[in-house]
Amino acid sequence: MLLLLIRHAVTDHVGLRLSGWASGVTLSARGRAQADALAERLRDVPLDAIYSSPLERTVDTAKALARGRGLRIKQRDEIGEVIYGDWEGRSLKTLVKQKLWRKVRAWPTDVRFPGGEALRETQARAIDAIEDIRAEHPKGTVAVVSHGDWIRLAMAHFLGVHMDLYQRVVIDPASVSIIQFHELGPLVRALNDTTDLAGIAGGKR
Repeated sequence: MLLLLIRHAVTDHVGLRLSGWASGVTLSARGRAQADALAERLRDVPLDAIYSSPLERTVDTAKALARGRGLRIKQRDEIGEVIYGDWEGRSLKTLVKQKLWRKVRAWPTDVRFPGGEALRETQARAIDAIEDIRAEHPKGTVAVVSHGDWIRLAMAHFLGVHMDLYQRVVIDPASVSIIQFHELGPLVRALNDTTDLAGIAGGKR
């Protein structure tokens, strides 16, 4: 099974504000162009299914990828963004001044966002979601459109990187990270890829 983990394309909040689960955060004009470019990059990659976080920015990115493929986007809450709780919607300039921000950078396994979830819980639901998708598509090629931290946490797990170091994994908007699963375990075939991916078309599953 080949799994493509795709971060949504850019919004006006990226780099400025912690969007979380806030509604109404859609792709910017640049983001829509990114999503179209992503779909073109993956045009020759055969997909058996497309899954998405239920948030607008991920669904819009998934729609661009699904266009012309005849696939229905399967939305799942467990693919959704970290539940940031009271931090949701706040500017990053404000949050970096918080004591908890320093702890997020230094010791994320011990962090629970106020009114939200612990990053350990986010990682656990990310892995559970991936395992469920693997069970549904044991020999397929599947795209999952999610969020930066969700993908970082998932990739840290499959790379064998301790969660306290997960922020060393860079996941850019509209990037693709690829994991190949077989009976001997997972292989990371791409990480934060923003280039032409036509070479994986027809590859091993």
